[in-house]
Amino acid sequence: MKMDPENMEIVPPSDLMDDDEIHGRPRQLFTVPKPHNNGNNIPGTTSVHELLECPVCTNSMYPPIHQCHNGHTLCSTCKTRVHNRCPTCRQELGDIRCLALEKVAESLELPCKYCSLGCPEIFPYYSKLKHEAVCNFRPYNCPYAGSDCSVVGDIPFLVAHLRDDHKVDMHSGCTFNHRYVKSNPREVENATWMLTVFHCFGQYFCLHFEAFQLGMAPVYMAFLRFMGDETEARNYTYSLEVGGNGRKIIWEGNPRSIRDSHKKVRDSHDGLIIQRNMALFFSGGDRKELKLRVTGRIWKEQQNPEGGACIIPLCS
Repeated sequence: MKMDPENMEIVPPSDLMDDDEIHGRPRQLFTVPKPHNNGNNIPGTTSVHELLECPVCTNSMYPPIHQCHNGHTLCSTCKTRVHNRCPTCRQELGDIRCLALEKVAESLELPCKYCSLGCPEIFPYYSKLKHEAVCNFRPYNCPYAGSDCSVVGDIPFLVAHLRDDHKVDMHSGCTFNHRYVKSNPREVENATWMLTVFHCFGQYFCLHFEAFQLGMAPVYMAFLRFMGDETEARNYTYSLEVGGNGRKIIWEGNPRSIRDSHKKVRDSHDGLIIQRNMALFFSGGDRKELKLRVTGRIWKEQQNPEGGACIIPLCS
């Protein structure tokens, strides 16, 4: 980033803050724009936020902020990428830190980068990154488990993405009855999976079913993820049931949020797990073909204000 020295007045750090201010209340900005001398009285556009932008990656800089002998700055990540050469003047960077700019950053308060998505919060410069990593307004990752899909977005966008790009089956209603058939159940691979999206209670849920190795034993697993945040996911409960030959296994629990990756949920074994021998027993016949019928339902729990018990309303 190049600054016009004619249009920028640098305020000495001593005029901006003292030790009490550094650890206390918010302070002034580092730069004060001067009017252009072209007769139009248009203020300068260089801001403190622009000063804190790395000229290489354009991300905000955090300590240690490096500078060359001519005062050009860049972030610590890009310092190694440019082979210790200033990208502005090509001089050797050395190990000079821009302590003044680091202290100026400490004085700033900035809005969350997801403010355009609805986040109203404002944070000190050095707390902003920590908040943004867990901000409830940050986009969601695509919940599709069949590939390393890098698409992110809000829930309506991801629902359309799953339907149109991944060709995922979409269903309405809070009950389901699925039949999974595999011709050679002796071959269990981690890539064997299925995904179905359900719409009920005005929300979307992802039902996963897959086969993988758990230690040395091949297993089948089914689990539900909620397309929303974890706090909302706790308002819902689901059950899964699989059986045959007069036997059945039932799983009940809260769906996990899609904030938790598919792999994280699977590796925590938070779902209905069926050992292969049991799955073949449920399938009946000569055990040479897997025929599993998984049924389930989703409900929303509400607190009864009188008795304190949970009411299970019908799906809407």
